[in-house]
Amino acid sequence: MKRAFVTGVSGYIGGSVARRLAQDGFAVVGLVRDPGAAARIEATGVQPAIGGLDDAALLQRLAGEADVVVNTADSDHRPAIEALIAGLRGTGKTLIHTSGSSIVADEGTGEGSERVFTDDTPNTPIAAKVARVAIDRLVREAAGEGIRSAVICPTMIYGRGSGIKRDSIQVPMLIRAAQERGAGVHIGPGRNIWSNVHIDDLVDLYALVLEKAEPGGFFFAENGEAALADVARSIGRMLGFGDRTVEWPLSEAIAALGVEAASLGLASNSRVRATHARALGWQPRQVDLLEDVERGSYRADFGPK
Repeated sequence: MKRAFVTGVSGYIGGSVARRLAQDGFAVVGLVRDPGAAARIEATGVQPAIGGLDDAALLQRLAGEADVVVNTADSDHRPAIEALIAGLRGTGKTLIHTSGSSIVADEGTGEGSERVFTDDTPNTPIAAKVARVAIDRLVREAAGEGIRSAVICPTMIYGRGSGIKRDSIQVPMLIRAAQERGAGVHIGPGRNIWSNVHIDDLVDLYALVLEKAEPGGFFFAENGEAALADVARSIGRMLGFGDRTVEWPLSEAIAALGVEAASLGLASNSRVRATHARALGWQPRQVDLLEDVERGSYRADFGPK
């Protein structure tokens, strides 16, 4: 039986990816920081290994014992990636690292942008994302050190996760803000646009990259895009507030959420096209974001009872 080591298994992406690997016949070991979550992790078919991203020796050992390593825990933790690469160097085994499409985002105010990026579009990232882009490059260049490496770069992820963490970050954050205000909420005018992808389609991409990708590949993951004002309207309708939306001033959003989630996230633009993923044969099949909010999993989980 092939062995997989996954970081971030108590999280939204990692839990869903690890469960898929277990279903596909892998013996999966998952890095778990909280011993209290170990039993719940084990119930999903994943063997927990207690530790954190700063445990370099542990990461290197567990990577060396695996046939496949998937990092979903932290896109910005360079020492963890260096440890995983050290454990895999010269083995020809697979390393898949999870980035995020904020690497092409702007410092947003809620205004729109015409800039759209493919996997191969040159880009100079904003200062806050330079280190993340450098980590992505480190992973891809590990292909020259005898590692079958790849970077998957998700956009705004939505849908119900299949691990122990069911919910993503951005959409539930907007739902909570709408519940507090009695209307859909967007930062600034809400003309900014993010590409998005359903968690189940994203998990399919991990499986496909594992099966078919050439070493050193980079894969945006998206299946459509939406303006944040449209997301706000869908959330408002789902909650029973109708089409009315309210503007969340950027300064107040930053005070409540922080710069990363507000100006670099929900107020920014991140528009990409998954050209490499589709060339590999990826075919997203799930409902789109607005449909899932108004009539799918979000209505089931957050809508009026």
